[in-house]
Order: sequence, then C-alpha cells, then structure tokens
Amino acid sequence: MRAYFREILDTITRSVESMDMAVFEQLLDECEQAVRSGHKVIVSGLGKNVPVCEKFVGTMNSLGLPACFMNTNSAVHGDLGLVRPGDPVILLTKSGETVESVYLTGLLKARSADLWLLSFQRESTLTREIPKHLILELDREGDAWNVVPNNSTTVNLIVLQGLALNLAERLGVTLRDFKQNHPGGAIGEQLKNV
Repeated sequence: MRAYFREILDTITRSVESMDMAVFEQLLDECEQAVRSGHKVIVSGLGKNVPVCEKFVGTMNSLGLPACFMNTNSAVHGDLGLVRPGDPVILLTKSGETVESVYLTGLLKARSADLWLLSFQRESTLTREIPKHLILELDREGDAWNVVPNNSTTVNLIVLQGLALNLAERLGVTLRDFKQNHPGGAIGEQLKNV
C-alpha cells in the first residue's frame, strides 16, 4: 500500500511542478486587482470539482475575501446573475471539452467576465475559447482505469488553495482578521487570545 501512496504523491508533485508560474502569477495579479476594485472571485465546475470549488470559496470567506461558487449547470438556470463585468471567473474542467462549460463560456464572454480556465489539456475547445488558461500536466488519475477523478481534483484543490492563501498575503489579511471570521470550533478556541 505504501507504494500506491508514494506513486499518488509523486504524480501530484509532477503535476504541480508542471504549472507555468508566470501564468499563475498573472491569475493571482488579476484576482488581487479585482478584489481591490470591489469584485469577487468566482469558481465554476461540475461533478467532483464541485467540492473543490466549495473548499476554495470556504477558505476565501474565512479570510474575509469575496468569492463564490457557481455550479456550471445551475449557471444557465439563473445563477449567471452572480457575475458582474470584471469579476474573475475560473472554470475547472479536466478535458476542456465539457459541453456545459463550453456553453457557459459563451454566456460569460457576453457578460465581460474575466475568464480563466484551469485544465489538464493543452489543446481543447476551451483553451481556444479562453486565452487565459492555466494548464497542468497529469500522468495518471491513480485508479486502475485512469478514469476516476482523483489526482486531477487534488491538484485543482492545491492550485486554488495556493491562490487563496497568496491572495490573503498580498491583501494583508491578518490572523486577527481570520479570527473574526472563525470564532468557533478548535480554531476559534486556539485563537481566542489573539
């Protein structure tokens, strides 16, 4: 079993190391400018990327930074009302071919959203439609069939959490700020004298 976990960790490490840091810095810059200008960061995904998006939003909220999740399916049933011109919208799709994401992209372009793609395919419909894209390499998902969304969702989580924590640092979020948004539980207890 240890060999399995070592291989998973090695695969994830290689994937994260494949990230173009200049592109990540551009995403970070644009999200910082957006938040400073009163905008929110929106993440959108389907399936197993839904809890990844929700975790990112939860982290952003606990840091006092404006973010929300827009389910790619629900977007076309009214949730597009979340998006304002200038809001960065990060679409998560492993293939870059997800029909719902392709459809949503056209709608978001019409709203002048600052569109970003987080994907694992360098050539896809969405890399052609969304010029600003952060593409990572991924050897395997980690299952016997190389199909189950496992390593890809883990890498997406690492990238989005990195975005949230680097934004917090750039925007001067303090431990006291975090404490005000997280008064309960073990963390609230740990920070009660801060």
